Amino acid sequence: MPVLGAIDRLGDIPREAVVVAIGDNKTRQTMFDNLQRQGEHFVTACHPRAIIAPGVVIGPGCMVCAGVIVNPASIIGANTILNTGCTLDHHNRIGAHSHIAPGAHLGGEVTVGQGALVGIGATVMPRRSVGDWSVVGAGACVVEDVPAGVTVVGVPAKPLNR
Repeated sequence: MPVLGAIDRLGDIPREAVVVAIGDNKTRQTMFDNLQRQGEHFVTACHPRAIIAPGVVIGPGCMVCAGVIVNPASIIGANTILNTGCTLDHHNRIGAHSHIAPGAHLGGEVTVGQGALVGIGATVMPRRSVGDWSVVGAGACVVEDVPAGVTVVGVPAKPLNR
């Protein structure tokens, strides 16, 4: 899709709907919320090589990239990025404004909170949760629930000492 102009020129651009494609979750949420208050209509951009099971619910303004697989009974919140080649098994719940990075894999019945990031190549084991605005580092393996606002790294994933 062509980029038609800067955000401050959006009012001058004929359009049916928008999608916010910014990698930083907080920045993407802020822009989404501002545009929503202005009455913008959001679409989901879904690559034709993504596989989405019947009955999956995907909120408005999401990006679903090539090679993504989402299995049955999953719910994806608004303004979420499902990046290249990530997989979500059955009954996942992904909060709004989250980002599941390339090659990340989520087992069945995983919950990812609002604004959370599951990093490149990370794994979240079945029935685990990642709290709101948490970060799962690249390549990490989540075997225990991750509280809100925490960054975890490693195998098994442990809180990052700062």
